[in-house]
Amino acid sequence: MDQQLHFITLATPNLETARRFYHEGLGWDALLDVDDEIIFYQVAPGLLLGLFEAGKFAEDQGVTAAPGISGITLSHNVASPQEVYRTVGAMAAAGANILKQPQQGKFGGIFHAHVKDPNGVVWEIAHNPGWRITETGDVVLG
Repeated sequence: MDQQLHFITLATPNLETARRFYHEGLGWDALLDVDDEIIFYQVAPGLLLGLFEAGKFAEDQGVTAAPGISGITLSHNVASPQEVYRTVGAMAAAGANILKQPQQGKFGGIFHAHVKDPNGVVWEIAHNPGWRITETGDVVLG
């Protein structure tokens, strides 16, 4: 199997709340938006984030209820600590809850914050001076 991911799909308890947060609040444009079903956002070259209505997510998997989101963060890396503050502020203004205010991290030399979107997805907004993101979206470590 190739070492690649093409979709990250999350069960979403309230698709309309997700739509308002990501589109209206953060200004993201959907690649595909199917009412009452799923929204796909292009988040990197070759990678989509799918927000799938929880009942239909469960039906698609053949289970009675979609599992909750646990033990996962989606990370967005930015160019400076100031940009961490700006991004967290924009997310909070769009309806997210700040779980951890911007601060120096305990691990890896990063400056970061944690924010929970209105459907419970936890985002880490981080600046790591030892990492960089290229114009093509590749992550360069060290």
